[in-house]
Amino acid sequence: MIFDQVRQDVVRVLGKPLRRVEPVGGGCIARGSRVEIGGKPYFLKWGDEEVARTFPAEAHGLSLLREAADGLVIPAVIAFRAPTTETPWGWLLLEWIEPGTPREDFWELFGEGLAALHRVQAEQYGLDSDNYIGLTPQRNRWHESWPDFFREERLMPQMLRAREQGVWEASWNRSAECLLQRLEEWLPLHPEASLLHGDLWSGNYLVTQDGRPALIDPAVYFGHREADLAMTELFGGFAPRFYRAYAHAWPLEPDYELRRDLYNLYHMLNHLNLFGHAYASGVARILKRYGGDGCV
Repeated sequence: MIFDQVRQDVVRVLGKPLRRVEPVGGGCIARGSRVEIGGKPYFLKWGDEEVARTFPAEAHGLSLLREAADGLVIPAVIAFRAPTTETPWGWLLLEWIEPGTPREDFWELFGEGLAALHRVQAEQYGLDSDNYIGLTPQRNRWHESWPDFFREERLMPQMLRAREQGVWEASWNRSAECLLQRLEEWLPLHPEASLLHGDLWSGNYLVTQDGRPALIDPAVYFGHREADLAMTELFGGFAPRFYRAYAHAWPLEPDYELRRDLYNLYHMLNHLNLFGHAYASGVARILKRYGGDGCV
């Protein structure tokens, strides 16, 4: 079994035995457990090569967030093992976040903390390395123009992947072509290049033991902060107090809602590629909205 090998490897790397291994549910990609090492709890996740190849990028993203975050809890990376030809599996060991009940000002802390994170910025859009969103490779080449980055590093790779996997519908071709040609009409050319979580939905935050917000499973890069906010609204949304607190800390542009679905097209395409045709109607709706009236 993979876990037996993982356990032996963690013990070898840390020089201490694993005790009280307790399975943790909730993950849809990797396996996870709460483990004790030297009397302290940690979160250990592991998987085969397809899953474990994402762990180095996840560790890098968590470290970037932890260094930058002010008001948000980010688990520390203790160690990880990337898969190799000899060991086609890997693991990631993180600080354990003991769950708790949200404090009264939880959503205010969350909104203010995300706005503070977004104040950490770069001069261009991208990242110093590629990473993953779920199991999907996410390319992060640097661009000086935000529409160029979103077109070439986000939408086009997902559209190509959908065609290769046979989940793209030919009826979308014209709308997609128009949308890609007209991105500069919808997106600002040079917004602040903020440090983004990149995969910010309700499944990727936790409530700590003392009731504060914590972030996990990032797909970080530097981009337009509206992309993070848009994803928080994709699968049900966060509490209204979160959005009020964010806007109070750093107001959004008044036309943010005109771009929200366009930013979420990236995530809808990714879900189409990962989970199939259940997301096709959502993709079609957004393509029609932004590219359905034809191109010159």
